[in-house]
Amino acid sequence: MANKRRIGLYPGTFDPITHGHIDIIARSAKLVDHLILGISTNPSKTALFDLDERVEIVRRETAFIERDTGVSVEVRPFSTLLVTFAGEIGATAIIRGLRAVSDFEYEFQMTAMNYKLNSDIETIFLMADPSLQAIASRLVKEIARFGGDISAFVPDSVKEDVKNKLNI
Repeated sequence: MANKRRIGLYPGTFDPITHGHIDIIARSAKLVDHLILGISTNPSKTALFDLDERVEIVRRETAFIERDTGVSVEVRPFSTLLVTFAGEIGATAIIRGLRAVSDFEYEFQMTAMNYKLNSDIETIFLMADPSLQAIASRLVKEIARFGGDISAFVPDSVKEDVKNKLNI
């Protein structure tokens, strides 16, 4: 019996992508044969960058992973249920990053629902690097809107993208 190719899906809105996201992405690549970064829309969130911009930024900021590790990384937008998208792309695992207990409570419930919808897809939780646990895209945008320095939270090129988008 041939080994099944391990396809991991790390979903998010990535608005904008942060050092925390990049850490989870790089660590996820060690666990799978192919990593798909699913860029989602979330009607309950007001996005700074449109979907196409986020896809392009994530591609740019994660290009080093495939180059450095040899693990193929693909960036794809989606607008369906996460577990539906995971099934469509043949994912064997959904990878989620956890920063705090509050993240776990939400993710625990989501994992149970996803399992009921498709029990063939596992969910893997990766704890955020302790030095990155406070980073949230929502807070990065808020800091930037009020003229704060976001250098510690995002790559320099993303900092420039945010500044350009906010005209600051």
